[in-house]
Order: sequence, then C-alpha cells, then structure tokens
Amino acid sequence: MRENQACSRGLTGEGSFDYLGDDARVRARSLYVVARPTSIRFDVMSPIGGVMATLTSDGKNFSFSDLRERVFVEGPADECNVERALRVPIPPSALGELLTGQAPILVHVPGQASLVWDDGSYRLQIQSEHQASEEVRLVPRDEDWERPWQEQRLRVIQVRVSQQGLVLYEAELGDHRPAERAEPRVDPDGIEPDLPPSGPPCAAEVPRRIRFVVPGSGRDIVLLQSEVKHNPPVFPGLFEQVPPAGARIRHSSCQLTQGSSPEAAGVSRP
Repeated sequence: MRENQACSRGLTGEGSFDYLGDDARVRARSLYVVARPTSIRFDVMSPIGGVMATLTSDGKNFSFSDLRERVFVEGPADECNVERALRVPIPPSALGELLTGQAPILVHVPGQASLVWDDGSYRLQIQSEHQASEEVRLVPRDEDWERPWQEQRLRVIQVRVSQQGLVLYEAELGDHRPAERAEPRVDPDGIEPDLPPSGPPCAAEVPRRIRFVVPGSGRDIVLLQSEVKHNPPVFPGLFEQVPPAGARIRHSSCQLTQGSSPEAAGVSRP
C-alpha cells in the first residue's frame, strides 16, 4: 500500500462535497491540498461562488474559518476539531491519507495485526491502544489478480475504526484511477518566481469517490474528486489561516472523552 504511493508527496483536487445528517443536507464544491505526512487544506465553496468555509492543519495547529457565520475556530489538530467542522471524527492527517488512497494505520506492535483473505479481499485487522481497533479491506489492482501476493499492488477499499466496541467512522473508497503530477505554479505577471511541483513525476492511483459514514449519528458524507494532481506546488502559509476581520475567534481545546486518544481515530505515532 505504501509503495504504491511512494512517489506522491501530496495531492490537490477539486470535486463535490455532499453531506447528509443532523436534519440538514449540504451540497457544495470542494477544493483541497494535502502535503504528506500531516498538512491539509480543505475549502468548501459556496454554490453562488466564493469560499464558504476553510479548514487548515499543519499537523499541530488546526484552524476553521466559517465565513457564513463569521466564526474562526483554532485549536489542536485532532479528530474532535475536525468533527466539529466536517462532522467526521477523524484527525486531519488521517483525512489527508484517505484522500490520497491510503489507510491511516493505528499504532500497534506486530502481534496486534493480522492479515487474511476473506470474502474477495484482504482483511487487515489491528488492535491498538485505549481499546481502539481498525479493519482495512484491500484488493489487488485489476491487472494484478493473477500475480503472486507479494507482487500485487493493492487498493484500499474500506477502513473502519472503532473504540470500546463502537464504530467511530467508516470510509469506503472507490473509482481508483491514476493521476498525473501537477504543473509548476507560474505568476502570469512575471513578478514572482515560478513555484515547482513538490515532488517527482507520479502516476499513482487515487480514489475518485470516498464515502464517510458515522454510525449512530445519521451522518453520511460523500466526496467526489476530480482534477486530481500529485505533488502540487506548495507556497508558504498554505496550511495556516489568519482570522478574517470582524470574525468571532474561538479557541477549541477539544478534550477527547472516555480515555480516547489520537490513535483511536486513525493516526499513528512516529
């Protein structure tokens, strides 16, 4: 799984964001940039034009700007703050991993992981700290089914993360297709120097459809990705935000409940 994405240092794309839950439905265009391993920027665009909300994380600091409500939230980069913004309890780094087609893996020792062939796919199961567990489903790429297992290139098709027996979120990944490397960023006025891609040429597969389900909450989020490119140019400040003038600033310390931990939502420690 990691080898398939080794050439990708990051990803950029645009598509649609369809949220159903909490007695509401939101459909909007979305733009995002991921810089591995931990940085992400996610913009939700208004149907009438312009940015409606922006989420940024540099792996340590989280910011969310809601331009409709004129509220700016800042705090640690954890799953609790992402849940408040995007309604899915997942750390920003894990969200970035899934957008690139990889499964965020819970911290564990070798004896806590098992891999079996089950019902047409490989099933990876991990037991982690704080009564957290994870199940990842992988299948070979279409042209690799007849290859020996150790030579197969794998697609992640499902990730389920649980804690204390309760499923925190499920992610289904589909419509995997190769993506190309992004072009350099060129200033049309010729004032600023060109900004090169952030990594080498890359044609790794990327899922074009990701569906998040939060069991027990009725939340169902579908991301349809288009115009996906690997290794986009990354300029300083891309994963940071400054509070807009006149916005109400709130700090979210967001304490996790019942002994949960960052690992419980799908992020591993170094």
